[in-house]
Amino acid sequence: MNRTMITATNTLAQLQKQMDIVSHNVANTDTAAFKRREANFTDLLFQQFNNQRNPAAEAGRLTPAGIRQGVGAKLAQSQIVMMQGPLKATDRPLDFAITKEGQYFRVLEQTEDGAEVRFTRAGVFYLTPVSDNETMLVTADGLPVLDENNNSIIINGQAKNFKLTDTGSFLAEASNGAIQEFNLGVVLINKPQFLEQKGDNLLGLPDGIDGEGIFTELNGALRGQIGMAQGSLEQSNVDLSKEMTELINLQRAYQFQSRSVSMADQMMGLVNGIR
Repeated sequence: MNRTMITATNTLAQLQKQMDIVSHNVANTDTAAFKRREANFTDLLFQQFNNQRNPAAEAGRLTPAGIRQGVGAKLAQSQIVMMQGPLKATDRPLDFAITKEGQYFRVLEQTEDGAEVRFTRAGVFYLTPVSDNETMLVTADGLPVLDENNNSIIINGQAKNFKLTDTGSFLAEASNGAIQEFNLGVVLINKPQFLEQKGDNLLGLPDGIDGEGIFTELNGALRGQIGMAQGSLEQSNVDLSKEMTELINLQRAYQFQSRSVSMADQMMGLVNGIR
């Protein structure tokens, strides 16, 4: 293949990855607390041809000397956007919305390597029985919600009323009038790009990486930084009109690169047909 084909095919593969990211954003427009991602590109290696033998003749030139010939672009990073999504009132007592950017609930997921702590902003919680007289607070997928000590939240007795404070304290009133209080486990993510998508709107640490510097556990005196609202859910921060515009631009770029391959093939055919 000639250089035009190489450049076009390299770029086509990377445009497909960006199209997958945009499509994923669009598909999760109605997913509670979903955070959209943006694709960032960088140039691949290029060759420079110094066609000017006399550097003095380039006096006053603003662009780099010589001719640079690249081989396309690549997807450098898929960056998560932590911008706060709009809140939607549900009036459901176990719907919790985090109202400050960068803060996440801690939940527990069972994996092949054992139990792993994950992070989510989707506060659609339920109670599931663990014994005849105990219930546990879980996510919509059945993952246990953790308290500030990374323990599952177990409510004794039949709970009937629930209250959530602004700083993440969860109070459950039993049928006998006893009130149990739990501090929901919340972290402030300082470096979101170090985290991996673990599926089902969950974020987690890569294998072999600890959380030092990546997130801060909002326990003790730091709990005053927490912001929560009961009876509400955070919506996705995806701007559908923006994503559709980006998808149209991607389609045009994809067509342009495909056309480049066709033109390069036609030129090679003309050259091979010379007698």
